[in-house]
Amino acid sequence: MAYPKIPAQKQDRQPGLEREMQPPAEFIRDGYEGSGKLAGKVALVSGGDSGIGRAAVVHFAREGADVAIMYLDEHEDAEDARRMVEAEGRRCLLLPGDIRDSRYCNGAVERTIATFGRLDVLVNNAGRQVVQKRLEDITDEQWQTTFATNIHGYFYLTRAALPHLKAGASIINTTSINSFIGHPLLVDYTATKGAIDGFTRALSQQLIEREIRVNQIAPGPIWTPLQPATIGRYDPQMLEGFGSQMPMGRCGQPSELGPAYVYLACEDSSYVSGQTIHINGGKVVNG
Repeated sequence: MAYPKIPAQKQDRQPGLEREMQPPAEFIRDGYEGSGKLAGKVALVSGGDSGIGRAAVVHFAREGADVAIMYLDEHEDAEDARRMVEAEGRRCLLLPGDIRDSRYCNGAVERTIATFGRLDVLVNNAGRQVVQKRLEDITDEQWQTTFATNIHGYFYLTRAALPHLKAGASIINTTSINSFIGHPLLVDYTATKGAIDGFTRALSQQLIEREIRVNQIAPGPIWTPLQPATIGRYDPQMLEGFGSQMPMGRCGQPSELGPAYVYLACEDSSYVSGQTIHINGGKVVNG
């Protein structure tokens, strides 16, 4: 199968925007057939307006779930995601706000319950990164903002959701290959992903008695708006051939992660908790 090459490009705001990406990302393959794996379920996905989050959202909808999408302020992307969910015949709730604010996280859960009456799947996925070549160039503000977004938000949202999650529910966290191999230009981002790994493993053990599964997905280089808005903003040429360093010689598409989120969300993974699924183009890592 032919996959598009990524040309040099940048975006001047973070979060990035899907509509400015060249080539456009793929969220679900035309041949993906749902089989009701999530029929009657409700999922709440942070960062669900674009990239990996949107792929999870659309796959969940095709499998029969209603979906609530948390996002910052990318309203056009969020509306596009909602249209994709509704095209699958499912309901979609949009929840704009800042994941760093615990009150927003509490409110997002409350609105999800008020709208759909239940919550079965939580996907912690929203994230940010900023390229810095030297540790000394990372300001206090950058360090604190990266942690507030990438791990504090996961904690706030999970804490708010847990009272509503019943036996059989699933929590899925998005970590990163960088947690396992390191990235010299993304030290603070990599550190937050390591925190997510520990959060996933510890929480999985705490919630076993409640029969709530907690797992994580560790993507490699995936074509999402985060890339041109961060790596491309630092140096557009760094995105030329994005992902070509991986054994498969290319970056991944969000559509290649969506089925893994379905697997962890549904009963197919009923004997899986505290685990990591690596989707990275063939890079062997430990953990």
